[in-house]
Amino acid sequence: GFSKKRKFHLICDQDPPGSGSCDDVDGGSVDLSNDVDGGSVDLSDDVVGRSVDLSDDVDVGVVDLTDDVDGGSVDLSDDVDEGSVDLISYFDLGSADLISRLPDAVLGSIVSLLPTKEGARTQIISRRWRPLWRSAPLNLVVDYKIINLVPKILSEHRGPARRFSIEDCYVEGRLGPYTRSIYIEDCYDKVEGWLSSAALDNLEELELTPKCSYGYRGELYLLHSSTYRFSSTLRVAKFHCCHFPNLIVQLSLKFPCLKQLTLQKVTISEDPLQSLLSGCTALESLELKENMGTGRLCITSQTLKSLGFCANSRDGGLFLQELVVKDAPCLERLLPLNPKGGTASIRIISAPKLEILGMLSEDTYEFHLGSSVFQKMIAVNLTTKMHTMRVLVLSSVGPNLDAVVNFLKCFPCLERLYVIFQSPSYKDMNNVRKYDPLDPIECLELHLKKVVLKNYDGTRDSSINFAKFFVLNAKVLKEMKITLPYHRQHGWFANQSSLLRVRNRASPDARIEMRCGTKDDFTHNKHTHDLSMDDPFDLPYGGCYMCKEKGLGDGVYQV
Repeated sequence: GFSKKRKFHLICDQDPPGSGSCDDVDGGSVDLSNDVDGGSVDLSDDVVGRSVDLSDDVDVGVVDLTDDVDGGSVDLSDDVDEGSVDLISYFDLGSADLISRLPDAVLGSIVSLLPTKEGARTQIISRRWRPLWRSAPLNLVVDYKIINLVPKILSEHRGPARRFSIEDCYVEGRLGPYTRSIYIEDCYDKVEGWLSSAALDNLEELELTPKCSYGYRGELYLLHSSTYRFSSTLRVAKFHCCHFPNLIVQLSLKFPCLKQLTLQKVTISEDPLQSLLSGCTALESLELKENMGTGRLCITSQTLKSLGFCANSRDGGLFLQELVVKDAPCLERLLPLNPKGGTASIRIISAPKLEILGMLSEDTYEFHLGSSVFQKMIAVNLTTKMHTMRVLVLSSVGPNLDAVVNFLKCFPCLERLYVIFQSPSYKDMNNVRKYDPLDPIECLELHLKKVVLKNYDGTRDSSINFAKFFVLNAKVLKEMKITLPYHRQHGWFANQSSLLRVRNRASPDARIEMRCGTKDDFTHNKHTHDLSMDDPFDLPYGGCYMCKEKGLGDGVYQV
């Protein structure tokens, strides 16, 4: 324990008493591992007094049946219509295998949610399950292990198609697990045949993400023409390292069901991209990462809710330099995923529901919000204010408190502010700013409840004064989290409490934490498509490995 005279204490995130791994099956959670023991099958419900050889029914060339079936949590609430199945009277509660008595349609939906290999393994549970995988909605994930088995799987599958994906997989090596990818040269000639298979008719999810051996210098593959046949049924699409032909403009393709679209490291010109997006009349989330061929993009969408984009010009070529949000009445999130060397100009003309913005940095030369203008994060004109903005993420060199305060004035109802401190070697700001009560900042007075500062350097006056401004002036602040990129000893945190004048904080309810030993800049944010997240930047803290080695918990201190 620590002395009571200390101005801080260590916080250890531990499981509450009595918590632990769940051994029982809870309301819809199904553990299949208890049903398969080393490949043996209990068919007592189906077969009496005779043995059964499953080798003729299960194609072991397609799947490995020697492994245990991974337990998985299955939610039946979406698949069983209310009132259609009375689980109390339907099941014989004395039976050991209740799930097998569900209707085929429900079991098929369960199987379709599993990855390819795990779905195939369900054939060994009992005779009841054997035909389900081949007739269930197909969820085919192609990695290098099964690339040669894809034709056989497609030819023998009798059910509808849900998802087809080419993905990386993790392999155990001598030095630990590593990623094994499928490269373009491994599968280009095969993909056209796969996509033409009748087994993929009415496909709902398509992810073509093979790797390019030499980055942008490698030869990208031409998008297969057979892809277009799924336009009327696709709900999710992801394309990587491919070239979209200009023919798309003449085809005027329509994607009435498409809700999620990701384009990463693809080449596509401005007109084909605009034509493609105009055909996505139900699109809710769009992610554009490191694409080539389009210098300017104008967004006009009545349904789009989340837009993530990243333009990286380090390899040359024409990258996205200007983004214009012309008319997006449902847009809630605008996410520049990696602003370094990225899109130079962002212009928001009409996005009346925009709630989440970031990350913005000095690398964005111009940011227009209505008639308000920021140049390299410095306010030039602040005539437009957006009252819908709740979450703002800024990357600041210095950091520059004056620039951040001007953003607070632009977003008077802001509730959460994230600031990533960039390398201090470029600038050393003074950041001594007195808050004028005669010129109040609305969000500091009424709304700002959470402040997160990342890569904080508590040895520099600029960082200390920046953090202290919010401690002393955010009157409704509930939590402030300050993350250090390095490890510090206990006494250092006690001194920070004094430097930040925590005892004089404007909000007596504010909880101020300091976290050591981790560097984070949000450049790997992968939550563009997860619309269920209230705040895509509210991510779990990994902890300080040095604190863990010394038995000091995760390195979280309250000051």
